[in-house]
Formats: sequence, C-alpha cells, structure tokens
Amino acid sequence: MGSTLPADLSLLNLCLRGVRLLDPWQQRDEVTDVWLQRGRLRATEPAGIPADIPRLDAAGWVLGPGLMDLYAHSGEIADEELSPSRETLASLGAAALAGGFTQVGLLPAPLPGTATFPVLDQPEQVGRYRRRPGDSRWLPWAALSLEDKGEAASPWGELAQAGAIGFAASFSGTSSAGSPVLLRRALEYLRPWNKPLLVWAWDPTLAGSGSLYEGVWALRLGLKGIPTSAETAALARLLEVMRSVASPPPVHVMRLSQARSLELVRQAQAEGLPVTASTTWMHLLLAEEAVLEYGYDPHLRLLPPLPRTSDREALIAGIRSGSLGIATDHAPYTYEEKTLPFAEAPPGAIGLELALPLLWQNLVETGSLTALQLWSALSLYPARCLGLEPPSLDPGSDWVLFDPGHTWTVSAATLCSRSLATPWLGKTLRGKVLHTHVEEGS
Repeated sequence: MGSTLPADLSLLNLCLRGVRLLDPWQQRDEVTDVWLQRGRLRATEPAGIPADIPRLDAAGWVLGPGLMDLYAHSGEIADEELSPSRETLASLGAAALAGGFTQVGLLPAPLPGTATFPVLDQPEQVGRYRRRPGDSRWLPWAALSLEDKGEAASPWGELAQAGAIGFAASFSGTSSAGSPVLLRRALEYLRPWNKPLLVWAWDPTLAGSGSLYEGVWALRLGLKGIPTSAETAALARLLEVMRSVASPPPVHVMRLSQARSLELVRQAQAEGLPVTASTTWMHLLLAEEAVLEYGYDPHLRLLPPLPRTSDREALIAGIRSGSLGIATDHAPYTYEEKTLPFAEAPPGAIGLELALPLLWQNLVETGSLTALQLWSALSLYPARCLGLEPPSLDPGSDWVLFDPGHTWTVSAATLCSRSLATPWLGKTLRGKVLHTHVEEGS
C-alpha cells in the first residue's frame, strides 16, 4: 500500500507514484503518476512531470475529483458553544473535508425540533454561508416558501440573485408544506433564473406515525407500517403537475427509496421532463431487516424508511445505469435528541465522513458498483443536476486522495462532526480520505 502522506501538502512539490486515478468525466480509471505542486494538481500523466520531483509511493491509493453532496443539514451558523455536541458550520465543514466533499448543498431549514437558525427564505441570509479559505464550497438551497411552511412564496428572484443554488420544498399533494398550488406557480415562474427545484415527494398524511414500510418486517419488528404510496403517490402527483406546465425548470427529486419511484422518474425522463433523482447513501447500504440486525438502533430510523431488499437492489442498479445520484442527507442530531426508542427517534443520521468509505467497502469491493460508477454518483451526477461545471481532474481542480485499505474506528475522537448519530459508532471501517484539496478562488 501507499506510504505515509506528508502532513502539509500545501508546502510540497511532490509526485504521487502509482496512484489509481478516477475521473468520471473523462471515464479514466488507471494507475498513473500525479504531480502536486503546493497542493495544486499540476499533471496526471507521467510525461508531464519533471524528473527531479520527489516521488512518494501511492500504490493502492485513489485520487479523484472532489465529491459533491446534493443536500445535507447545516449546523448552527455561528461557532458559538451552544452545546459541545451541536453541529456548527465549522464542524460541518471539517466533516465535509474529512469525507472528501468539496461542495455541499445545504438545506434551508434546521433539523426538525432543533431550530438552531432561521429558515433561509430571505436574500440577506444567503451571506451567512460565506466560505472561509480551505473550506468546502457551500451550495445553499433557499426555501420555496416563507418559513418553509408551503404557504406564501419566498422572494424567488432576489434569492436567486443573492446566490442560492436553487429552491427546496417538500411536496405531499396536500394542504401542508407541499402545496401543489405553490409548486405549480414555482414551475411557471422560476425558469428565467435557471435554478433547480429540490423536492421531497412524500405524503405525511399517508405516512402517519409509521417508522418502516408496511410488510413482513414491520410486522415482525412490531413497528407501525408506512404504505409505499406515501412516496409513490406524492411523486406521481408531482410529475403530473410538471406535465401541466409548459417548459418547467429542472426538478430534482430527493430521497428516492423504491423501485417503483425510480420507474416513475425514468418514464418522466423518457417523455422529456427535466427531472433527476437521488437516493441517500444509507438506502444503498441497508435494507429494512437491518433494524433487527442492529438491535433497533435509533440511528436507522430514517424517512423515507430503510427500503425492502428488492428496492435496495433496484436503487443500486439505478446508480449503475447513471439514473440516480447519491446524497448524504447528513442529519447531525445530538445524543439526547436521537437516543430514544426506535419509533420515537427523529429520522436521520450523519453521513459526510462515512459515505465514501462504507459505500466503497460494501458496494465497490463486492462488485455491486465499479469505482467510476460510485465516484460519478457522488460528483458528476450531482453537478449535472445543479447545472454546474462537471468535476474533473484538469490542472487546478479540486481533488480527493482516498485510501481504501486504511482501517479506523468511528468515535468522537476520529469524527470531525460534533454529532455521533450513526449506527457505525464504535465500529471499525476500512477506507479513509487522506486529503481533500479545495482550489481557492474558484
């Protein structure tokens, strides 16, 4: 395997010898030499590297473009010590870099029940996500409605001009947060700003207080079930609303968890609707029976809930075909907030630092996905959904160095996030990001 990486690459002129280079944009997966000059990517071909550059053995390591997270929950905006376990923007940024994410989409509202910052529904609030040198780039989603209530529209034009990456809303087809009237109005008026809509198609009235999809496992585990139509019916309504609008703006459907939902999206795409979709990393790793395997761990309480095995396999196939992207949906709850009986725990778990190593270990090393398919779903596909430049490994690009063989134990000491909301706490993982470089001034 590779040698020990120097502590400060920003001071060194160095050649990584024999590193595995992954570039989904160029469809490159090859072992080569890479030249780093003071942390910047200079060349990815041996012919372009001066002979007198010091060499470092990088056999077994992987170098790829910076990862992009479509949606994550932010922490407290200021670095105030409200609680040692409450995520701050600084700790969120550290977690992103530790996980290889150089760009992170931030949802406009705080985690349910935490109220750590106001909903991003005014143009002046976009500035609260100013990037510090060395940090990941923040991609703030603005709320489609004031206070994210699904009633009055937020000032869309001003938010777009202020730098919001797009507009986020849930869509239930009811009179709750997912008002179809507001959504249709947004589809009619947002196109001139060329900003995507991020929509969660979920019907809370159908879902009720359930915590697992209806079926054998919900019965076996004694948990109240959720009908699959909580997702599929809301998604079908969303797509019907899109069909009723001439030339709608791009819509990205988040948190897909079922094969039927993926079929609906593919059908809409075949009709020419500008719709894309993503699932969360945990829905690719675990199926509903994991609730028993992990002893009703409340960190497996998610919405949408963990999928059935057949749905999980369909989601993985969607990644293979390039039909789906992957998001962390990072939810940094505190220990007190999350440590409740399974059905009572708030849904969500952290993911920025764990997604790449666990997906690589469980999907790439098992042959379910190729390395390029995984890296594409975490970088190239999200960029296309957001209308951003495709991540590449051209000179001067963001890059990530990953060691698939590095073992480490998940703990408060090894995580940069202040939240420990993960079922892998205390477990030893294989795969670790060694360095994440974010290019300045870009």
